Amino acid sequence: MTSPDLEWGNFSAKGPWVLNRGTISWAQIAIVLRAAAQKEVPALIRSRRIPPLGRLITVVFTLGWAVLPWLIRTKIKKFSTQEESRAYISRRLRHAIEKLGATYIKLAQLISSGEGLFPAELVNEFKRCRDQVPAEPWDSVKTTVEQDLGARIEDVFASFEKTPLAAASIAQVHLATLLSGEEVVVKVQRPSVSEVMRRDLRVMSWIAPIMIGRIKVSSLANPPALVEVFAETIVEELDFRMEASNMIDVAEMLHDLKQDSYLVPRPHPNLVTRRVLVMERLQGFRFDDVDGMRAADIDTEQVIRAGLISFMEGALIQGIFHGDLHGGNLFVLEDGRTALLDFGIVGRLVDKRRLAFMRFMLSASTNDLSGQVTALRDLGAFPSDTDIDAVIRDLGIDQPVVDPTTLNSEELVEQGQRIIKALLAYGAKLPKELMLYVKNLVFFDGAIARLAPELDIIGELTNISMIFLQKHGERLSNDLGVDAQALEIDMGSLKAGLGVDESTESMTYRELQERRDLIQKRMRGVAPV
Repeated sequence: MTSPDLEWGNFSAKGPWVLNRGTISWAQIAIVLRAAAQKEVPALIRSRRIPPLGRLITVVFTLGWAVLPWLIRTKIKKFSTQEESRAYISRRLRHAIEKLGATYIKLAQLISSGEGLFPAELVNEFKRCRDQVPAEPWDSVKTTVEQDLGARIEDVFASFEKTPLAAASIAQVHLATLLSGEEVVVKVQRPSVSEVMRRDLRVMSWIAPIMIGRIKVSSLANPPALVEVFAETIVEELDFRMEASNMIDVAEMLHDLKQDSYLVPRPHPNLVTRRVLVMERLQGFRFDDVDGMRAADIDTEQVIRAGLISFMEGALIQGIFHGDLHGGNLFVLEDGRTALLDFGIVGRLVDKRRLAFMRFMLSASTNDLSGQVTALRDLGAFPSDTDIDAVIRDLGIDQPVVDPTTLNSEELVEQGQRIIKALLAYGAKLPKELMLYVKNLVFFDGAIARLAPELDIIGELTNISMIFLQKHGERLSNDLGVDAQALEIDMGSLKAGLGVDESTESMTYRELQERRDLIQKRMRGVAPV
């Protein structure tokens, strides 16, 4: 017999318990908690003349002490190679971040997902911040669990592993067995993390506007909006009842979209509190264990394909998506399905933003330049009175594509400066609604490099766009007033973004990475081999 909760959510075929949405007490509480958390955000990030000085001094001193020896060693030419230098500073920065605690560990986790954007040494070092942060002592863990569950550990669990399975920024997870015999994973929040992270957010909100005034290009990254997104996600992460509710919402979304390749572990209907989350234990291959998956005859290209489709559909159709994808937050089961973990950060789009996203993706799939820029304006990337045609003209996106691999280092820099200058002139900035989405796209970019380097990027995205139009044509008609059957897929915008002309029919990820490597070398003024 199939579990009754499979009728509405994507869970394992036979779970240790059955979830009934109508009787889960924390599911209703989470709605109130989420509203209260979002009301708190403006106070956390409001402009203030004086930051928390004690914390600011601690942060500056800790990071300065990490960087200073590297600067000295660089000045006296102590490093034999650039790679050695980057590895040294990356290691020192990781140690400093671990000392500073949860907020900065969270930032390191964001950077660890940016393979191809940040130096490989930094990404690899910061990957350890995903689940290898120094753990809290057992006595502290035991106290938190017993206080929140209102019972002694031995009155709830038959066994509880004292050594954590993993330890990250906000919490650590332990393996345990309930008295009724079910194997579970117990997520336990670090003590005092709530107070420290709120103090750090006040420091960041003080620094963010200063960055715009001192570093012009930083306005594109929109530091205040970045801090706002960070605050919105953190305040929700600090209460595990909201995380458990997110798990239910994502499982339901995946089921509604018939995304059978992805599933969610069941949170326990009664053992979820502000600081403790008991959930079903699932096991599988780490997302970067390519050899293990292939040895088990798992199609790694299909793993990537299913991830891209479910991520896009969740955002565009349901307005909800997992907002913190990285290698530690997913693993692949032996049957090829992927389990999502850690739902502290979930992207939620109000309908207006969802429709703007949908218009942007539709315009990108049909090479509608005006539609793309208009959608970006509606998302907040440009001021509301922006002249769309002028943006297209000044950025030169309607001109024939110039292959960046044919440019020398000076020409590449000049082209980049021209685009940045034009964007700044229009007051462009990265909308906060796009930040989590872009972060996940960066993750998928790195995942393709490991799991599917021979994947045809152009062909795959063309197929995904066609499937999307066929599957959701009626929804597109209702939401956007377009006839999906009359639309023609045109990957011209994608090809232009890759720096190739319309005649290019295919490009593997490996070929794309080779182009990127060449461009990076030329940007550094290094002649290609």
